[in-house]
Amino acid sequence: MGTVLIVDDAKFMRMVLRRILTSQGHTVVGEATNGEEAVEMYAKLRPDVVTMDIVMPKLNGIEAVRRIMQFDPNAKIIMVTALGQETFVLDAIKAGAREFIIKPFRNEEIIKVVAKTIQ
Repeated sequence: MGTVLIVDDAKFMRMVLRRILTSQGHTVVGEATNGEEAVEMYAKLRPDVVTMDIVMPKLNGIEAVRRIMQFDPNAKIIMVTALGQETFVLDAIKAGAREFIIKPFRNEEIIKVVAKTIQ
């Protein structure tokens, strides 16, 4: 099991992800509400994996991925994006994200992708 930083501007989505991940034995070390917070918290907390929303205030998820990858090229980031934002996912993968999950998602999807990414 690993440590996770959850990044999403929607409190409900952070709550859902926290519940799913902790039920599987993962430790949520932080929650960020925008890309700027995500970059700062990643540097401080160094989680095993990050779940990153794409559309957020201040700094979007793609730019946050770029900044985290400059700081730590081995960062493991999973994009969590709404249906219809697939073009952003390609940009995120190019920026260094390893996986993506499309909302609405099934709990099993999150569990499987996080486990695969941590290994």
